[in-house]
Amino acid sequence: MRMNRLNRRELLRQSVQAGCVAGSAMALGSRVQTARGESPPTPDSLPIVDTHQHLWDLEKLPPPWLKGAADVLRRSYVTKDYLEATQGLNVVKAVYMEIALDPQDHVAEAESVIELCRSGKHPTVAAVISGRPDTEEFRPYILKYRDNPFIKGVRQVLHSGDTPPGFCLRPEFVRSMQLLGEIGMSFDLCLRPDELGDGVRLVDQCRDTRFILDHCGNADVTAFLADRGGSDQKPSHDPDLWRRNISELAKRDNVICKISGIVARAPAGNWTADILAPIINHCLDAFGPDRVVFGGDWPVCLTGASYRRWVEALREVIHDRSLDHQRRLLHDNAVRFYSL
Repeated sequence: MRMNRLNRRELLRQSVQAGCVAGSAMALGSRVQTARGESPPTPDSLPIVDTHQHLWDLEKLPPPWLKGAADVLRRSYVTKDYLEATQGLNVVKAVYMEIALDPQDHVAEAESVIELCRSGKHPTVAAVISGRPDTEEFRPYILKYRDNPFIKGVRQVLHSGDTPPGFCLRPEFVRSMQLLGEIGMSFDLCLRPDELGDGVRLVDQCRDTRFILDHCGNADVTAFLADRGGSDQKPSHDPDLWRRNISELAKRDNVICKISGIVARAPAGNWTADILAPIINHCLDAFGPDRVVFGGDWPVCLTGASYRRWVEALREVIHDRSLDHQRRLLHDNAVRFYSL
């Protein structure tokens, strides 16, 4: 058993090293293109892998939480709509993200997205499915998908109103996280920003499991406006505590950070990219170029901006970073992490 744990840990280490090799190969490829007289890639032409794509069809599997959601979300969003939203942005692949369905619908959701991926007719090529890791039923449920090439991991949203602090530290939950590491699956951490310390304690008990921190730790843009003296509104969470916990999570090499979600809470009106910069830059600096991925969070992002506006704002924030680093964030890291 100890040998298995060491092998998994070695695989995690090698995956980070592979990112460095991939970056060097991309740089060499750019030089070859230039030598041949071809146009080198530009930031706007970089391919994108979207690691956080939601889809729902209200006639098939309606998410129960939509009843209290913003009007813009209370309709079906299917692949056709996604293709329209991403048109012209060079989104080449997408990873489906679970949509917080009732547990009785989890198997139907998983089977549906497997068929979507298997068809080869859609940008969706992999999936993170729903699950309830605190239950005894989780083990037989997830083991059914351990050898499925399209199922990459599991998520349960932990910031809903009825989920208490410390929920992810329950013994059954921790055992389920360790099981995910044993079968080569990941878990998406979606916590309240003031409870990221729970994530640190969970990760420390599951060092052979890969965790993906969703939505920059659910940082609220308005909290950082107040922190910078740009708003009279009381911060919805402590920005300094968020910074410290992001830095702590980044010290764990089995955690990666998803640059996503924050635009959904952008203030109404003509906001500019600079209000997103403190969150994005802290995450990029803390995790480094090899442990960050892009997520569209569509269609939830529509509560703050269109998909295009989110991509354009992100490109504006990262434009001073090297082309190599931008490509790793937008494409290469996701291909490597999810074995796409």
